[in-house]
Amino acid sequence: MKKQFILAALLGSGSFTFAQDAPKIKVSGYLETYYGYDFNKPADNNRPGFVYSHNRHNEVNLNLGFIKGSYDDGAIRANLAVMAGTYANANLAAEPGVLKNVYEANAGVKLSKTTNLWIDAGIFSSHIGFESAISKDCWVLTRNIVSENTPYYESGAKLSYVTNDGKFAATALYLNGWQRIARQTGNSQPAGGVQLTWKPSSKVTLNYSNYLGTEGEDAVRVQRFYHNFYGIFQLTEEFGLTLGIDYGTQQVAKGSSERNEIFSPVAIAQYKFADKWALAGRFEHYQDKKGMIIASNTPNGFKTSGYSMNIDYAPISNAVIRLEGKVLSSKDAIFMRDTAPVKHNALLTTSIAVSF
Repeated sequence: MKKQFILAALLGSGSFTFAQDAPKIKVSGYLETYYGYDFNKPADNNRPGFVYSHNRHNEVNLNLGFIKGSYDDGAIRANLAVMAGTYANANLAAEPGVLKNVYEANAGVKLSKTTNLWIDAGIFSSHIGFESAISKDCWVLTRNIVSENTPYYESGAKLSYVTNDGKFAATALYLNGWQRIARQTGNSQPAGGVQLTWKPSSKVTLNYSNYLGTEGEDAVRVQRFYHNFYGIFQLTEEFGLTLGIDYGTQQVAKGSSERNEIFSPVAIAQYKFADKWALAGRFEHYQDKKGMIIASNTPNGFKTSGYSMNIDYAPISNAVIRLEGKVLSSKDAIFMRDTAPVKHNALLTTSIAVSF
């Protein structure tokens, strides 16, 4: 009974402090339901294979829901979150057992009393890109193609440093692979990456992230080197602009000096036209001629541009109702409408997202 009472107190208040100077445990959560209509009408109700979030057609569903517990006493920190939803089904399909339902599980130790230097290990959000799995935190409801096809999550260890004024952050990562909790079967090589973030003012964020690792079993593994740059500019209180560009290379074959490439620019503009209302528009382009990440088996490879328009209504600060229209257009006929290949894909998506 005592344990049940403590749990009820945690869930009811969102946090619980054992004593005035003792560490604090916080409980939080997120839930997003959605409905998407793909005008190509996929027979199995699954959107194209390169889409992992909001990927079901013509049904009301849960994209992502999780409960998270956090602990932080200033010297030690830990996070544990378990999740459900179509996001988890699609993105963690390759993970074993109960790991499919782990959104976050990590612990960290502060290495210096005078500086913000930490080492953390476990499962954590990706260091690549500006669009996360939590749609409510993104300017546009659905993810762009490059966000869908770079890691949403990572596992390993990271060493991070933040200046006392919070303007500069640097992180070095030792990883189990490209969006993997369990290392790829037959691949004995770890991966790594770096993230550098500079905030010269409260209105500007500049970021560079990279990843260096291998794909495939040891006998045929090839090296992948990936770069992500973005800037977020809050030009006025109402108007913001995000610009990003990704560039990656991967060996054609083990030991080869030839490399396949991907290239993807993204631009998003957001305008808050009223107290609880916002509009956002996004342009994206993704070019993967040789199928480095997205295979199309067509003459020009995967070469697709997209346009999105989004409207948000936030009745309260921790909830948002959204509607988005999106059109994707490809150089080749890579989409399917009924049984015929076509060059275009149109989608309407609406969602309700709540954090607590």
